[in-house]
Amino acid sequence: MADTEILLESGTNEIEIMQFTIFGELYGINVAKVREIMMAGKVKPIPHSHQSVEGIFKPRDILLTVINLPYYLTGERGENNDRDLFIITNFNKTNIAFRVHTVVGISRISWEDIQKPDNTITNGEEGVATGIALCGGNLVSILDFEKIVAEIAPETGIQVDEVDRLGERTERDHRIILAEDSILLTKMIKDSLMRAGYVNVTNFNNGKEAWNYLCGIRNDSDFAEKAALLITDIEMPEMDGHRLTKLVKEDEKMKDIPVIIFSSLINHEMRLKGKKLGADEQLSKPEIGRLVEVMDELIERREQNNG
Repeated sequence: MADTEILLESGTNEIEIMQFTIFGELYGINVAKVREIMMAGKVKPIPHSHQSVEGIFKPRDILLTVINLPYYLTGERGENNDRDLFIITNFNKTNIAFRVHTVVGISRISWEDIQKPDNTITNGEEGVATGIALCGGNLVSILDFEKIVAEIAPETGIQVDEVDRLGERTERDHRIILAEDSILLTKMIKDSLMRAGYVNVTNFNNGKEAWNYLCGIRNDSDFAEKAALLITDIEMPEMDGHRLTKLVKEDEKMKDIPVIIFSSLINHEMRLKGKKLGADEQLSKPEIGRLVEVMDELIERREQNNG
């Protein structure tokens, strides 16, 4: 087993960042999202597609959509070069190729060393960089690939109307703790849970903030009411969801909180890691309807055990 797998499984709050360049600028992607790196090949254009979509590419048995990342980030196409590379990614159960100019290498760093960009950079709105990291003495912008894909193909993201298909629901006052660093996804998740009757959601920007809150109420007599269930992303600055899950499940006062890991990274390998850390359930981010169903089941089970 690779050292990185051991680190991630033990929830030590570390991440591997693959660095790449576009027009000489350094960017990064979580290695957990990367399937492979390939030399750029011939792409078949698709009429009426998004401007950032080059077309489709089929190197072997999988048909891949190719996104021209230089154009998406800068509005400049430049000349496609024979030395360009495709980063083949897998997240949200989807495989996508991103064109980049060079791949520099991989750095292992702590989530504590990744900072959220100041919102003054993006006029108060959430930008395309999910974090800024110092790798090998260089500042690297870690891109929010889920946001990029959601902008190009909104149907691949969370569909709030999935909740409506669950039928009529009653209002529930269970306090739900949500750890999610994306402003956009936080809003979509909260809106979905509100539709599902979960009107009492307290959200935090990362695992560290959620952990500090839980530590502050852990000795309260009504702790179970103040933290009925925890939903956490995996990728978050300062403290990731795996580390948060590990800390909660190892704490005698908190271990009974149902924990759902809700992330774009859920695959077979990640599922094994989350299970070892004690997560009660793990779901891929588009599955918002299934998230509500699982919340119902876990809260009901906890109440029965405590009853």
